[in-house]
Amino acid sequence: MSETGGVREVKSAARTVELLELLAARGDRPARLQELADELGVPRSSMYALLQTLISRGWVRTDVTGSLYGIGIHALLTGTSYLDSDPRVRLVRPYLDEASEALGETIHLGRLDGRGVAYLATRESHEYLRTISRVGRRLPAHVGALGKALLAQRPDGELPEGPYEAFTPHSRTSRQALLADLAGVRARGYSVDREEGVLGIVGFGFALRYDTPAQDAVSCSVPVARLTPEHEERIVAVMREIRARIEATAPGSGGAADWR
Repeated sequence: MSETGGVREVKSAARTVELLELLAARGDRPARLQELADELGVPRSSMYALLQTLISRGWVRTDVTGSLYGIGIHALLTGTSYLDSDPRVRLVRPYLDEASEALGETIHLGRLDGRGVAYLATRESHEYLRTISRVGRRLPAHVGALGKALLAQRPDGELPEGPYEAFTPHSRTSRQALLADLAGVRARGYSVDREEGVLGIVGFGFALRYDTPAQDAVSCSVPVARLTPEHEERIVAVMREIRARIEATAPGSGGAADWR
């Protein structure tokens, strides 16, 4: 049995979390009982009992035949509670509105989560823009503007060995290529994702330095077809200003919980 902070891990709790994370990662692909049992190395009977418990509490849902399983609505409700209770998200939301109004492009707020970035808020472009990011989605840090802006705030030694997953032919899949890119991020003060996460989309990421190292970042995503040199210059100028204003407004903990 593993330990966390010197405390023995509760096996049943760990198994429940692993199941929920597995179902969440499958997205719109429901799973069968045996698939889940095999994936987590749990006896079929134990997995069935766990699923029925979670179904009764709304954390897992099943189809009319009772043979397919997916993540339940209580996962959404809990995630919404996280967003509503987070002071940083509340602080940044109005500035996302301002950036969206000024630029007419899609604006994101993301937070580093291990080797990925979780999207916490999004303001969609006034025009149609197909992206793979939405609130609650988690993407590898190396493929997007948000993630690269945050990785650049950390020592190179923390970067894991490659190769990394390729989302497009433009994704940086080697550690050496990513390190060179992060050096450029530090030099210019923001990251650029040129079709590395989504073909046809360029992103500009700005770490929010109210924490050290930064945990949050904002970004602007724009279709390549609309990205002229003049528009890119304006995006960078507006997003720099937005970042400066967020950082200047961000208070200390002020007696609130200092989450780790």
